[in-house]
Amino acid sequence: MDHLVEDDYRTLLQFRTELRRFLHWSEQQARDAGLSPAQHQLLLAVRGHPDAKGPTVNEVAEHLVLRQNSAVELIDRAEAAGYVNRVPDPSDRRIVHIRLTPAARGRLTRLAKAHLEELRRLGPRIHGLVAGLDA
Repeated sequence: MDHLVEDDYRTLLQFRTELRRFLHWSEQQARDAGLSPAQHQLLLAVRGHPDAKGPTVNEVAEHLVLRQNSAVELIDRAEAAGYVNRVPDPSDRRIVHIRLTPAARGRLTRLAKAHLEELRRLGPRIHGLVAGLDA
């Protein structure tokens, strides 16, 4: 594709608008659940991590696209709020994993259900925009 047509710009605008609406909605859902948007993302990064031991600080930073020191500060605040715990790795005490507390699991479950429902609602619109790129 060497040249762009007006519809390409409209598609990009519509796609970005839908993403921003979803993110705005998501941030408000987190606030309504008593979490900051960053805390919500942290909880999701911990719960969605494939290792049952939980992610390390570096892995959290990668998931959230943060510098390590910013991830540490976020984890510190979440730990102080009672949302996460640091757990040393049993085989290498230098490694620390992040795990959710039961209270955080409950909040995250409610948020995840609402987010999946919203994504199912938005799915056809997003799919239509992406499918239009193939045309």
